[in-house]
Order: sequence, then C-alpha cells, then structure tokens
Amino acid sequence: QVRLVESGGGLVQPGGSLRLSCAASGDTSCIGAMAWYRRPPGKERELVAHITSSGSINYADSVKGRFTISRDNARNTVYLQMNSLSPADAAVYYCKVEPPSTAWIRCGVYFYWGQGTQITVSS
Repeated sequence: QVRLVESGGGLVQPGGSLRLSCAASGDTSCIGAMAWYRRPPGKERELVAHITSSGSINYADSVKGRFTISRDNARNTVYLQMNSLSPADAAVYYCKVEPPSTAWIRCGVYFYWGQGTQITVSS
C-alpha cells in the first residue's frame, strides 16, 4: 500500500506564502496522479490542484494564479506552493494519490488520502 505524509502546514498572515509537501512511500507502482484537496471550516472538501504522472495540471478557479502544484517523481513527493494567502484559504489540506487506472485492481484502492495538515491564515 501507499502511505502519505504531509508537512508544511501552519499559521501564516494574509498575503503570505506557505509550501506544503506530501511524500508517498510504499508500493510506488501505485502512485499515479497526485492532488491537493482542502476542507474549510463548515464546508465540504474541495479539489485545489491536480497533477498527473506526466505533469498535466488542473487548478480550482479560486487558486489559479496563486497556487502552484508540482511533483518530484524521484522522491514520490507532491508540493503545493501557496502565495497571496487569504482567510478564505484557511482549511485542512489533504494530499491524495490515485493509482494508475491500469493498476487499480492490483493496488486495491482507487485513491489514498493523507492525514491532512491545518492551514491558518490570520493577522
């Protein structure tokens, strides 16, 4: 199986920046696309950014131009650089890994979730 360890969360002032990391370990053949989701207080979890194994990227409209997702396949790690943060960005951020579609049966799951890391945006 794949295990995800997130880091980089914390407190930041409005307008500030943070960089999140999510390192995957275990069966690396089960690592395909990687993504970041977030769950603001009182709201449902939502997609923030998504990157395929080949580097194709999609962002939520709310973070386009401010957030950058990237990955280091050699380290099985996905990053989320967050700039110009506002209180609306405060949430628990979750890393998600999707096995390649051709490996869903072997890997046994459609996705893996990280434990979540809290982002607080406050003066």
